Amino acid sequence: MNQSLTNKQILLAIGGGIAAYKSADLIRRLKERGADVRVVMSQSAKEFITPLTLQALSGHPVASDLLDTTAEAAMGHIELARWADLVLVAPATANLIARINAGMADELITTTCLATESPVVICPAMNQQMYRNQATQDNIKHLSERGLTIWGPASGSQACGEVGPGRMQEPLEIAMQVEQFFAPKLLAGRSLLLTAGPTREAIDPVRYISNHSSGKMGFALAKAAADMGAHVTLVSGPVHLPTPTGVNRIDVESTDDMLNAVMAQVDSHDIFIGCCRCPSDRSDR
Repeated sequence: MNQSLTNKQILLAIGGGIAAYKSADLIRRLKERGADVRVVMSQSAKEFITPLTLQALSGHPVASDLLDTTAEAAMGHIELARWADLVLVAPATANLIARINAGMADELITTTCLATESPVVICPAMNQQMYRNQATQDNIKHLSERGLTIWGPASGSQACGEVGPGRMQEPLEIAMQVEQFFAPKLLAGRSLLLTAGPTREAIDPVRYISNHSSGKMGFALAKAAADMGAHVTLVSGPVHLPTPTGVNRIDVESTDDMLNAVMAQVDSHDIFIGCCRCPSDRSDR
């Protein structure tokens, strides 16, 4: 079992949006990686998921009151702010993002974000038009400029029936980004250029010659390098693989396309790795 987050203390702050239902799976994903997870939630978040569910999954009481008489000196927000190695706000609604940006301190989540010296990550989740609104965009920009980290949002169908950006990233994706956040940055300050996947050489407008390269090894190397802090550019032939988080991907078709892309990038990178296919054993090399 992957225990990459062993001894990491994650404070999950849940805003009041429909994506709050994903928080149960997110807690599970973090805990199975070894993290100790505590939960704070807004009052409106209780309308979407119950504190009892989150307590059962996290193994800790869930906090939602700013002044909790059961906490040390009734200052639960200070205890939590000092406890966390990372504050993960997911889902972060438009209202919650605006309040964090404004420095509000009249409820538990925003006050904890103000009181912590630990990194804060914001995972936006809202209607696509609310996300596109200039006020929301300004709030997100200002939070990023102040050093908070923004993950997402994803794009797709939404609970309201509309389609567009504003979906909270899936719990597995967020958990993987938390892993990357804490991974040793052995390649920090280095830049890496890789090639991966097959190429297609056109015979005519319909037919082409190609090979069976999956691209999986090159993509795995790109992800590992990005996890270790490298700036990664991945030149990829036609494959059906998701781009690793933090990787700049350049899609190509032919060998000439790949060569031209590599030559245009290689001088600005410290390391070059060419992942190709060896016909003798049908494995990516």
